[in-house]
Amino acid sequence: MAKNKSPKERIEELVKLIEYYNYMYYVENNPVISDYEYDQLYKELVELEEKYPEYKLPNSPTQRVGGQVLEGFRTVEHKVPMLSMDNTYSAEELIEFDERVKRMADVKNLDYVVELKFDGVAVSLYYENAQFVLGVTRGDGFRGDDITENLKTIKTLPLKIKYKQSIEVRGEVYIRRDDFEKLNKERKEKGEVLFANPRNATAGSLKLLDPKIVAQRNLQIFIYQGFLNNGPKTHWEILNFLKEIGFPVSPYRKLCKDINEVIEYCNEWQEKRFSLPYNIDGMVVKVNSVDLQRTLGTTTKSPRWAVAYKFPAEQVSTIIKDVIIQVGRTGTLTPVAILEPVVVSGTTVSRATLHNFDEIKRLGVKIGDRVFVEKSGEIIPKIVKVIPEARTGEEKDIPFPEFCPVCRSKVVKDVEEVAIRCPNIRCPAQVKEKIIHFASRDAMDIEGLGEKWVNIFVDKGLLSDYGDIYYLKYDDLINIERMGDKSIRNLLEAIERSKTRPFANLIYALGIRHIGVHASEILADEFSSIDQLKNATIERLSSISEIGPIMAESIVEFFSNEENLKVIEKLKKAGVRMEKEKVEEKKDILSGLTFVITGTLENYSRDEIQDYIKKLGGKVTDSVSKKTNYLICGMEPGSKLQKAKQLGVKIISEAEFEQLVKERMNK
Repeated sequence: MAKNKSPKERIEELVKLIEYYNYMYYVENNPVISDYEYDQLYKELVELEEKYPEYKLPNSPTQRVGGQVLEGFRTVEHKVPMLSMDNTYSAEELIEFDERVKRMADVKNLDYVVELKFDGVAVSLYYENAQFVLGVTRGDGFRGDDITENLKTIKTLPLKIKYKQSIEVRGEVYIRRDDFEKLNKERKEKGEVLFANPRNATAGSLKLLDPKIVAQRNLQIFIYQGFLNNGPKTHWEILNFLKEIGFPVSPYRKLCKDINEVIEYCNEWQEKRFSLPYNIDGMVVKVNSVDLQRTLGTTTKSPRWAVAYKFPAEQVSTIIKDVIIQVGRTGTLTPVAILEPVVVSGTTVSRATLHNFDEIKRLGVKIGDRVFVEKSGEIIPKIVKVIPEARTGEEKDIPFPEFCPVCRSKVVKDVEEVAIRCPNIRCPAQVKEKIIHFASRDAMDIEGLGEKWVNIFVDKGLLSDYGDIYYLKYDDLINIERMGDKSIRNLLEAIERSKTRPFANLIYALGIRHIGVHASEILADEFSSIDQLKNATIERLSSISEIGPIMAESIVEFFSNEENLKVIEKLKKAGVRMEKEKVEEKKDILSGLTFVITGTLENYSRDEIQDYIKKLGGKVTDSVSKKTNYLICGMEPGSKLQKAKQLGVKIISEAEFEQLVKERMNK
């Protein structure tokens, strides 16, 4: 402990020091202390807080590692609605915006603030007496989820600011591209579903109920708006003030004297955006005067004083050097173009999927062609079109494959499908993908059995199908390079735990074509065991709501295959649960509750969620009344939302509905 300092004084000193070093490192990108020195200070703080817990501060940086697992998110109403912005896509549309705003405000000249439009998740933050006390998602714009504990894990978010009055600020949570790639690499090795893009990863992280996992994601935040009583009169001054009191405000912003200067700045960033370590998808243009912002007001959906300028997708030309064929879990052959490496949207692209051979025919693409490539949603590389004028006559047609490139089996093409498939379920490429799928989180959730180890185990002959997983022994694994005693024991324990996964997980894990997570749950409701499902006819399966004829045929085809039945026997002998748990199902958990649904839901159709509620004993009506207990609100809700607000009916999101069901299930 520092000389002449009491434990309380030293803890306070360390908190200030570490927060300052965090700010310089993460916000200013200007580290002023070595990693070793920082670690020593942090270690000292942890030890002092453990020894003197009564002196632990609420804004201590040790809070950022994540606290206890949350039971769910409570709903919080926004003091000021979090509206979305209208989009523009050209200089002409920006000029129209400028003319409209000047006409409405009855002024001849306007200055604007232009900021980067971060591709992340918007949140609202509340501070009382300088302390961070509440963080809320955008939600439906009027109310969102309380994600305070998850936001505390963000190192760039100050837990304490240099401002004593109550204040609400808004910002965008995001993840850097390098952290996103690292996260997806880890998920791939574990056999988990990959995030589609950084924004998707950010949103998924903030929805987690375990802040400790969120803390590992290295999320970041920029603040772009603040609500101050008797504060500065311009948005530019507000941003500068927010930075002064400790908030991370993007350094890339400009005060523009007119719309022409706005357009110049937007064009400048259209070229420079890929030099940033995070994604932006445009610029945000805001009227600078706060008084004028109030005068202009808002529509029901967006502010009249601000607009987003969206960048067009960047297209870059390159050459197709070759086309290879990849074989997926269900045997589908996917052509992939090998490209002359080219930078697109800030990253080097050397491959692009061609999806299928009908797409090759539609594009008229050949090996050796010069093509335009863009990133769909700024993430997935795709070939947009061929440049026929660049052809030299040396280009080659892409041959339609007759045989699987991995096992040389003759391929098949269903009359009603676009896909070409390898019919050999023992094809090594299929075997690996099927095992990875079987071990994935939504299936048997075998932690530690990711793509890396599956490839090694199959190549070494330890696994020939997913049934072999349950026969792996310590002695089989100990001689494999980089597999130590602890990792082997952890893997074997995870395999053992997976034997008691729910019946629906097993059905999904089998990898039956066209049968996803939701269909697996429906089948688990209809059949009590794998043997019952195996013996079901096409007619019986087709009669089940949401199980159509294609799914039914696929299920019957799967259980008609002798190789599949042999693998199922392996699972049975290993002690994998092949039936529902022998427990009394709770069918009346929503009894006495009346629901109304509005808007588009993410995971259910309208019929699906209505059937689900009814199965659980609840009631669904079309109109909101005083007798309605819950309005389940999806995207683009209708007039029912306003009626529910007027009557004081509880409004919940799809995720909150699922949480309600879980809580009642566990009672």
